[in-house]
Parts: sequence; C-alpha cells; structure tokens
Amino acid sequence: MSISQSSQSFGNHLILGISGTSLNDDDKRALNELKPIGVIFFAKNFLDGVPYPVWLEQFKNLIHEVRQYTERDSIFTTLDHEGGRVVRTPLPITRFPQAYLLQSHAYEVAKATALELKSLGINLSWSPVADIFSNPQNPIIGARAFGTTPETASQAAREYYQGLREEGILGSAKHFPGHGDTSTDSHLELPILNLSLEDLRNRELIPFQTLIQSQIPLIMTAHILFPQIDPEVPATLSKIILNDILREELGFQGVIVSDDLDMKAVSEMFMQSGTVVRAFHAGCDLFIVSRNINSSSLERTYKIAEDFSASLDNGSLDAAVVEAARERVEKLLQATPQYSVSTLDKETLVKNAELAISCCL
Repeated sequence: MSISQSSQSFGNHLILGISGTSLNDDDKRALNELKPIGVIFFAKNFLDGVPYPVWLEQFKNLIHEVRQYTERDSIFTTLDHEGGRVVRTPLPITRFPQAYLLQSHAYEVAKATALELKSLGINLSWSPVADIFSNPQNPIIGARAFGTTPETASQAAREYYQGLREEGILGSAKHFPGHGDTSTDSHLELPILNLSLEDLRNRELIPFQTLIQSQIPLIMTAHILFPQIDPEVPATLSKIILNDILREELGFQGVIVSDDLDMKAVSEMFMQSGTVVRAFHAGCDLFIVSRNINSSSLERTYKIAEDFSASLDNGSLDAAVVEAARERVEKLLQATPQYSVSTLDKETLVKNAELAISCCL
C-alpha cells in the first residue's frame, strides 16, 4: 500500500502500539510509512517469565528498532503505568499499589516510579488519573483514582505529577472532563454522563484545574457523552468540551491527547470519514491507537491517516489547526529527554519494594 506525503504527516499526531516483543512486518511497515511521533507499550511488548537482564535487553532492542524504522531520533516512548492493576512491566519493576492507596505517599512513589521508567527508556507516563472515585459502581476507574472528593484527588494527583516531573518523566492528566462517575466501561461501550457544566465545575474539573496550575504538559480526553453539555459527540470530539472548557475556561495550553481510538466507545466513529477532522477541530493534538484491543486497528490507522490526508487536500480540515497542533506536539517533544535503557541496581529495587509495602500499611 502506498501512502501519500500528507497521510504520512498524520504520524506527527500519532502514538502507535506495537504488536509484540519484536517488530513484525506490519509493525515495520506502519512505523516506516506513518512515522508515528510516539509509541505506547503494553505487557505484550515485554518477555515474561525470563530473567530481568533477558527481558530488559529484548526491550532495549525493541525501542532501538522503533527508532530505526520511524527514522526519528526523538520520540515519545510511553507506558500506562499507574500502579495497581495498570502495570505492564515484568518483575523486578516495582508493583506499587493503586492510586487510591497511595494517600500521603504519592510524591515519593512517583519519584521512585519515574526512576524505574527512565531505566526502561520511557519518557512519558499516562498518569496521573485526575478522575474522582465518586461512583462505587464504576467498572473502569474506581480505585485508579486518588480520592473520593475533588480535594483529595487533586492533592494526591498534583503530588504524583510533581514526583514524575522532578525525575524527568512527562505526565498526562486523564480522562478529561472526568470519568469517575460513569457506570460503564468505555473500552466496551460509550458511557453517558448526565452532568451539567455546573456539576463538572463543582467536582470533576477541580483536579484538572489543579494539574493545569502545576503546568501538566498533556491532558487525555474521555470517550464519554455528556448530553447536557454536548449532546452530539463524546468529549474526544467535542469543541465545547475541549476548546471552550479546557482551552478557554481552564486555560490549558499544552497537548490534548485522545484516549485510545481502538476503544469501542469511539472505534466505529473513527472509521467514518470526517471524524478525524472533527477531533482536530475540537482540539485534539495527538491520537493514541494502541493495537491492544482491536485486531484490525492497523487497517483502521491507515484509514484514519488517509481520511486526514483527503480532508487536508479538500479543505475540510483546516491546515492552520493542524499546524498549531503539530507545533504544540513538536515543542513538547523537543523538551522531552530521550533515555537509554539501563539496569536498575538491587539497592534501588529493594528500597522501592519497601516503599510499595509501606503504602499498604
């Protein structure tokens, strides 16, 4: 499949998943043709059940291959690494508990986590969760959130982000404008939250405001429909939510990144022509396609890239909007360290394991 130059430029806005512990032919083709500006890793990208030096060397080779095929010296190397059930890496990388249990340890846990991430060559962690544990029936957020109130969630999320930042790891607040009150999983369907803008201002938006004031560089969108605010589209596609609220009202000037486009809440929408246009015009700068959920997602990624290209060519996608998004992403990448993979010493690992235990006491 040939790909146009403008389709290739979609890579400036793409975080792509890799299929396994080494690159297959599809990976190589996608990385070389689309040239994504970053990659997202999952458990499938790490050898399991082998000694630490073995899986670490394999992962080092994988990152080297990614750089080779994208022909990019600087990329975002990213990982969902919240603690609790959201940990992708094999042992001896520390199993810190979920955010809700961190309480007064958020800052020191984040610093320890950041040291471990740097040793893996990772420079961006998709954390902290800025959602609030407000609905006990929530199947997807729950104790991934730092607190049950805006105040407790805000304080711990801010401290966690400060710990990451001080050790040189980018953080991303998620999932804007708030996923904590849902009762359905956006991996499986589109959640609907019947909250007013005033409801959000009084609760959901507060942790995001706190993190914006702390200069968090990225904010991730939620694939959630808020019918009282924008009855037409989920937050990821909503200009009201991303531009009017996040950009204008809250004053966020950093990079807005979509949650995974493979999630069933939006995956079919992005197969429709014009959806990527709507997402850019709403305010998205960067898009994640994990290839971790949807087996046909590589084909879908190409389709989105081609729709992006056709929309630029026919003028339905504003080139100035795309350029502004590209500049925000590029500015962030230029300030992002590129880490080499290295072995952690035993003393650090033991110290971090003791910290993880103390969080649960």
